Amino acid sequence: MGQGFLQIGLTLCIVIAITPILGRYMARVFLGERTLLDLLMNPIERSLYVVAGVRRKDDMTGWQYIRAVLYTNLIMGISVYLLIYFQRILPWNHNSFGAPTWNILLHTTISFLTNTDQQHYSGETTLSYFSQVAALGFLMFTSAATGLAVGIAFIRGLTGRGLGNFYVDITRAITRILLPISIIGAIALLIVGVPQTLAGTLVVRTLDGGTQYLARGPVASFEMIKMLGENGGGFFDVNSAHPFENPNGASNLIETIAMISIPAALIYTYGLFANNIKQAWLLFWMVFVIFVILIGVTAVGELQGNPLINATFGSDQPNLEGKEVRFGWAQTALWAVMTTATMCGAVNGMHDSLMPQGLFSTLFNLFIQVIWGGQGTGTAYLFIYLILTVFLTGLMVGRTPEFLGRKIEKREIVLASVVLLIHPIVVLIPSAIALAYPISLSGISNAGYHGISQVVYEYASAGANNGSGLEGLRDNTLWWNLSTLVGLLGGRYIPIIAILLLADSMSRKQAVPETPGTLKTDSLVFTGVTAGVTLILGVLTFFPVLALGPIAEGFKLASGN
Repeated sequence: MGQGFLQIGLTLCIVIAITPILGRYMARVFLGERTLLDLLMNPIERSLYVVAGVRRKDDMTGWQYIRAVLYTNLIMGISVYLLIYFQRILPWNHNSFGAPTWNILLHTTISFLTNTDQQHYSGETTLSYFSQVAALGFLMFTSAATGLAVGIAFIRGLTGRGLGNFYVDITRAITRILLPISIIGAIALLIVGVPQTLAGTLVVRTLDGGTQYLARGPVASFEMIKMLGENGGGFFDVNSAHPFENPNGASNLIETIAMISIPAALIYTYGLFANNIKQAWLLFWMVFVIFVILIGVTAVGELQGNPLINATFGSDQPNLEGKEVRFGWAQTALWAVMTTATMCGAVNGMHDSLMPQGLFSTLFNLFIQVIWGGQGTGTAYLFIYLILTVFLTGLMVGRTPEFLGRKIEKREIVLASVVLLIHPIVVLIPSAIALAYPISLSGISNAGYHGISQVVYEYASAGANNGSGLEGLRDNTLWWNLSTLVGLLGGRYIPIIAILLLADSMSRKQAVPETPGTLKTDSLVFTGVTAGVTLILGVLTFFPVLALGPIAEGFKLASGN
């Protein structure tokens, strides 16, 4: 028991240590300051800008930034759809895979385009190496960079700067952050045993004279950007539970740190943009404390195990169902909370086998989306809650709400409300429809409360652009492939549009001088109020679903039924 909690604690200490280092580096990248990579990357970036006709000093308005995001994403989506559709005639197709059915192909393309990577297929039996690397791997970089660019544009707007240029931001996000770290990380994964090859399926003879086929491929490079970019889509069907994606404790640690590094560091990056490191650390610790509580709840549930099984065998054992023994209950619990907190979606164990406490924590993360949130957009969501807290506290004391010296008015509150309301709409309405037709639509494999969690989790994962799932759900059907598109598209692009318009509005406001009556947003009290508002809004919106799912399942298990 002690060793498991020690592993969790050491991992979290590493996260705390690297946050200011990476946060400071990202601030230098997006503030246009000198970095170690300038000598190598400046000529490459200048060439890209010339080819694309981009002038790096041209700031965009909110709508110009939005159009740039939507147009580039549309072009990338069409290109990837066609690459996978024609994979039979393209190289690195050792198994002669043809095109998937149109609905699974559409779902896969949009899923990776939106940084969700929700998979209703098995990678090793569906896609060629070329499709995995040139199509999905390409989207792993560009979708993560899109989210990071939007997050930085939002931070610029909040702090009174122009939004910047999307084409410059996405380029620098890839060349200065995602690509260099991915190369170093892929080499590290290769060293600890993750394969990287273009050779075809390995055919081996078993001891009893049978034949076994071992799928492999360029896994190390795919795995690193999958984790670093909060993508989460696995090269193999079982994702990071597969021994080729995540063979041992060393690879598990590397991937865990990669998963959380950018979302955690972005809060520190905000502090440098706002010249307010104190507020950045307060927000960091607010998120960190909630995060640790959720890990504790999940870990204790897995350590205590299933009471029905323990009663049957007359001994207390951890819940090891659906887990890889090389990771055990502790690393699986930490990963489950972290992958849903960061909106990564990768798994090193089956979430469908988590105890009700773990299901509660993972669903809670998917519902509120700020512990730590997705690539770039998660940091924006955190400040949406902060803006709402400023508004509410301003109403309480009878003052015009202000944030960073700029007034919070009707337009900002409307846009913030859109960001928060779209998620329950794309989660709860499709869930209600699917649950109304349990035989024809839902695909539930577990009756009762757990079945409700399976359905809601799938839509929450799509709407939060997370991608993980309770894999007992039979989701590779026409209904699931098309209905989850509502969450994939609505949960990605509607908030991005609202976030950028809000940032644009804030950037145009005249800063007002601070007075003795100005509300201090970098105080411990205000941070506590922000945490309360975040939790209350999340619980009020989704508590009925939590009560009908993991909470009810927990009570049922505790009663011995």
